[in-house]
Amino acid sequence: MRRWSVSDIPDQSGRTAVVTGANSGLGLVTARELARHGAEVVLACRDETRGRAAAARIAEEVPGARVRLARLDLADLASVREFAGAFLGDGGSGGPGSGGPGSRGTARLDLLINNAGVMALPYRRTADGFETQFGVNHLGHFALTGLLLPALLATPGARVVTVSSAMHLLPGAGDPGDPSGEEPYRRWMAYARSKSANLLFTHELSRRLRRAGSDVVAAAAHPGYAATNLQTAGPRMEGRRGTERLMGLGGRLLAQPAAAGALPSLYAATAPDVRPDGFYGPGRTMPPRGGPAPARRAARTLDDAASERLWQRSEELTGVRYAALDVPPAV
Repeated sequence: MRRWSVSDIPDQSGRTAVVTGANSGLGLVTARELARHGAEVVLACRDETRGRAAAARIAEEVPGARVRLARLDLADLASVREFAGAFLGDGGSGGPGSGGPGSRGTARLDLLINNAGVMALPYRRTADGFETQFGVNHLGHFALTGLLLPALLATPGARVVTVSSAMHLLPGAGDPGDPSGEEPYRRWMAYARSKSANLLFTHELSRRLRRAGSDVVAAAAHPGYAATNLQTAGPRMEGRRGTERLMGLGGRLLAQPAAAGALPSLYAATAPDVRPDGFYGPGRTMPPRGGPAPARRAARTLDDAASERLWQRSEELTGVRYAALDVPPAV
């Protein structure tokens, strides 16, 4: 079977995409390739200077690309609300700051790519008091998706793709609850748990969309070992032992280019055979690299009770409810 590549992306003309963390690495590649295939792409970036540079780079590499920059800080729920409010308010035509002629209240959103993330940080808290990796990687995207839900539900065939990691398979990463009180704090375990949360979120979102009769597809992807700013700008390895040293050195030695690491996300976003709650990653597993294929997934990330517990806790922490999906399970 021929390896799936960016040339297999269907025409995206007339579609609108939001890509978080689009200023570098996987997000930049994802945004560029969606724009290359005709989508109008909102670059949702925390750092506006780097976001402007990314938009300029895409415009240079893809003449005629329709890309817009909007500030989004997933570590600050006020910023998430501001972004979503602006997007919905201008009809989704280019997203916040587009200056386009969007029709208010008729926002369309075909693709939401929850790509941004942080990895193996020293202990920190977000603006809202959450441990940063859990707050950014899971809670920020949970809130963003919920706030943008009206646009997703109003757009036939919309998709939500959340980027997880093979690190969710790490033993002990089964409970992704807010680790703000974890003692001692272990940065790699906190990261792995946030990536488990990404998959539990995708599972529960898929269940709720199905119950509500929606055709929105929620799927997840992971890049394998990809050379991104998470690897190259991450914390130094001096003085580390065990899992931290292994994961850091492994990422540097086995990393594939960001262009290859973005393929599973692009596949999950655009391939016609993607299924709800699907999880896609590199076809090779040791090391994880190569063309996209169904990925190995911990059985605990398909546990209905666990996903519902996390969902309820996430609603409590963020104050964001997916009211349109509050349909009681069939008995």
